[in-house]
Amino acid sequence: MPADLEEKMNRYGELLAEALEAATVAARPDSPLYEAAEECLEMADSYLDDGRHFRANDDPVNALAAFSYGHAWLDAGARIGLFDVPTDGHLFTV
Repeated sequence: MPADLEEKMNRYGELLAEALEAATVAARPDSPLYEAAEECLEMADSYLDDGRHFRANDDPVNALAAFSYGHAWLDAGARIGLFDVPTDGHLFTV
């Protein structure tokens, strides 16, 4: 496996795991946005699991794609206000 691909796969996997830990739902539980935020978190978590599965099965391309997609769910949710996230650092682009 090329070193660049392995490094990116690992970096994006760590980024997604950290972002999942840092993101908290911003909406009140009685708001329809709360359910949307929960669904985004579920999708991101599922992509993290998928990426780890692909990485364990020597499929770095699909692992990197899964980690990237998972982070995109969180980043998009943060941009539209579904999540409270840190605004400094490297986890989110808000």
